[in-house]
Amino acid sequence: MRAASRATILQLRAPDLTARELETNAIELVASSSVPVIISSRCDIALAAGAAGVNLPERDIGVRDARRLLGQKLIGRSVHSLEAAQQAEQDGADFVIFGPVWESESHPGSDPAGLEALTLVAHALRIPVLAIGGVSEERIGDCDAAGAAGFAAIRLFQ
Repeated sequence: MRAASRATILQLRAPDLTARELETNAIELVASSSVPVIISSRCDIALAAGAAGVNLPERDIGVRDARRLLGQKLIGRSVHSLEAAQQAEQDGADFVIFGPVWESESHPGSDPAGLEALTLVAHALRIPVLAIGGVSEERIGDCDAAGAAGFAAIRLFQ
């Protein structure tokens, strides 16, 4: 089974679009998607589009502030360390996206954390941990074995 057929959530990440373009795309995606849609970084767009929630980069608005804006919608945090993952959980994130686990074209210059770090984070948190960065069909089993609840990917789904 191809990974794309197993997607359980979609994240719209389009940093080069204007707010209006992102909103238009988000509304269309939310309306047409059979799975929940989250928006990267933009609580306002998530609310306007009726999205399921947001995923916040590590240096973005705080999880607690996003929770005040979004209420019970999903809030995820992209993290790069155990400490940041634990802080996200403490602040009320519903899930974290940890990585990059392997080298990734979408994050050039970022040192891969590796499977050992993914395992450490996945076992330290009570909330779901998703692996990101260099995930391929061949590496999905490694993510599962490390304790990840799932994975996030760009190229795997293209």
